[in-house]
Amino acid sequence: MNTITTSNFNFPGQKSVYHGKVREVYNINDELLVMIATDRLSAFDVIMPKGIPYKGQILNQIATKFMQLTEDIVPNWLVATPDPSVAVGHLCEPFKVEMVIRGYLSGHAAREYAAGKRVLCGVEMPEGLKENDNFPEPIITPTTKAAVGTHDEDISREAILANGIVSEDDYLVLEKYTRALFQRGTEIAASRGLILVDTKYEFGKTKEGKIVLIDEIHTPDSSRYFYAEGYQERQDRGEAQKQLSKEFVRQWLIANGFQGKDGQQIPEMTDEYIETVSERYIELYENIIGEKFEKADVSNIQERIEKNVLAFLNK
Repeated sequence: MNTITTSNFNFPGQKSVYHGKVREVYNINDELLVMIATDRLSAFDVIMPKGIPYKGQILNQIATKFMQLTEDIVPNWLVATPDPSVAVGHLCEPFKVEMVIRGYLSGHAAREYAAGKRVLCGVEMPEGLKENDNFPEPIITPTTKAAVGTHDEDISREAILANGIVSEDDYLVLEKYTRALFQRGTEIAASRGLILVDTKYEFGKTKEGKIVLIDEIHTPDSSRYFYAEGYQERQDRGEAQKQLSKEFVRQWLIANGFQGKDGQQIPEMTDEYIETVSERYIELYENIIGEKFEKADVSNIQERIEKNVLAFLNK
């Protein structure tokens, strides 16, 4: 299986490179960022040992499409996508929080609720909900933007402001943008027969001080989707929802005794299992974008990326 799980390029004007959980970000002349979406798979803030074929391409192309579909309501960092797995954008100073917004009681929120908690990130959750029920209105539950190797932590709006992590003026913009993006994402998902359950957004500031959307948007790594058809029937019967997100990997890991805790071993992911994960990512792409996924040439991914990025930078 040809995948890209690491990169070591040396582009013209390159100042530095940052290796994130999934993306590798090259700083070009303190002006542009070349962001490579690798095929790495991260769950519970742990990078899995094997790459997932086409995952980087899928994430990059979904994020690019949604940047284009939302640029009329929220400005973003994107300049170009010179390769199926690469986005180039303006250098920004990222805010040190991720804006998580939830329309439904799922995932982390559901686990906290099941443990008896009724306040998440300073936001009250109503009594009487069961897993995957929708909230009366979407709630914003931010997390801190963790350093590499550490977990993101829940944080309240009050703590963000009290600790000066984000100024109040900027935070009001982040909240406004988060709600606008989630509303647009919800509408697009509904038109494709999907429910956008929850997602996270990251924002940064350009050199000119403009707040823009950065990184990814509405991908299966940053979002959870349910199929709309049969949603209510499954809720009424107390059944698990049919979903398109990375949650199925988390559930597989939990079932195999792994939740990213100290001393736990990552279960072996066979080639057959890796193939099913790749197929699920392709399934999500085709459902959320509404187009057939076109597999890029993966005979030599590193060479392909280098050639395409150099051609763009040398223009």
